[in-house]
Amino acid sequence: MVRTHGRRGEVVAEALRGLPFLVHPGMSVALTPPALKRDRFCDVLSVRDQAGQFVVEFSSIDSLTDAEGIVGCYMLAREGEVEHGPLDASLDELRGREVVDDRFGSLGRIRDILETPANDVWVVDDGPFGEVLIPVIEDAVDSIPETGALRTHIMDGLISSDAFGSKA
Repeated sequence: MVRTHGRRGEVVAEALRGLPFLVHPGMSVALTPPALKRDRFCDVLSVRDQAGQFVVEFSSIDSLTDAEGIVGCYMLAREGEVEHGPLDASLDELRGREVVDDRFGSLGRIRDILETPANDVWVVDDGPFGEVLIPVIEDAVDSIPETGALRTHIMDGLISSDAFGSKA
């Protein structure tokens, strides 16, 4: 949790670097490090995306003072309660993976992931087109298999026509 939001005990939460934000209402989480004067476990009551920031409301955290007490804490959830989407993967899972496009062939390997309010963006390099930025959206990436190359179908304009000459 990075800061309080309002006076009713809500906080702004962020995912750890390289991980998707997977918190949802109904999830039971542990707040860590634990404290002597608050519940260690609580339920997520609501999650709102406000301009790329996630405002979270918890059971038993219902005042500004309570919220101030959990700023800097981490949420831990049981693996069975985490719902992964088809495009959710951590930087560690993706770094170094080859990206192959339906139209352009091999684009290179993922070096980094840029986190933007709208969606993540893969930074792909070491390929024939230099650095390519690929938005991680359903229109460009179908799914992320556990192994092998990542298949894309990137839209026009992400690779300059000068860069691929006769490849397209």
